[in-house]
Amino acid sequence: MFFRWDWLRPQLTAPIVPTLGPVHPDALTVGIFEDTLRAADTGDFLPYDKDQRWGGKKDEKVLREDVIHQPEHTFIPTLARRGRGTVKVFAYGLRDSIINEATELATKLAAVHDVADARVVRPLGPETAHPRGTRIQLKDFTTSPCPTPDGPVRPITDWPTAVKNTFAPFAETTAADGLAFLHTQMQASRCGPVLTTAIEDRIVGAIGPMEVRVDAIGRPQLMPQYFAVLPEARGQGLGRVLWRAAMHWGQSHGAAYQLLQTEVGGPSDRLCRSEGLASLGFSHMTRI
Repeated sequence: MFFRWDWLRPQLTAPIVPTLGPVHPDALTVGIFEDTLRAADTGDFLPYDKDQRWGGKKDEKVLREDVIHQPEHTFIPTLARRGRGTVKVFAYGLRDSIINEATELATKLAAVHDVADARVVRPLGPETAHPRGTRIQLKDFTTSPCPTPDGPVRPITDWPTAVKNTFAPFAETTAADGLAFLHTQMQASRCGPVLTTAIEDRIVGAIGPMEVRVDAIGRPQLMPQYFAVLPEARGQGLGRVLWRAAMHWGQSHGAAYQLLQTEVGGPSDRLCRSEGLASLGFSHMTRI
């Protein structure tokens, strides 16, 4: 075993695992960190990796020979070759000074592996006073029912053809939110249902894909979705209706929970906070 849990556990201020992202706090074990090291040797997806639904090979891997594991802090670097390449150093520890050390490591490894992008990822606890970056939120489906939402939400496949055909321009307009990528996956039949809402026979909002998979401890999890509403259609509550429809779908299809990542202070963040989700902490990324 590489990691000492008595060292690492106190450093985990938020449940973020390199190459996997946020995980349920109950799944945060030394085993899941050890799994990421083993996966680095094969390049395969871990069975519970959310990215495996897109197929192919895992692009990001842990640079296991460059991991620094000490009682006060742990640095776990990863390498992704997509595009011009990215090195990330996940910096676990309670001291703010670890950012400088992690930056030095990321800069060095970016040069060694000849990649253009170097970043430091710092998990922060839920009590952080002035958080920046991404908030990790938990929707627990076991505590209360998710009612069927009111509003014009349907799977894209249930709309008339003329309405379906408006999804492509909608996806292009919301490409920054990942909807163009999602549309590509839909066309290749590589993903689950996508829930949509329309105004005057035009798609103006979507959330998807809707899929449930088991996590590292065998608990069914509603996978993350891409989510967007056209700017001109905002302010009418359509985002909330779509989100509630997605939560209802997840609960009715057996999911125990969903983890959501929202930009601090952004529309999705405000929506989830108003819906009473539990905050598990933050992920702050610094580009070098």
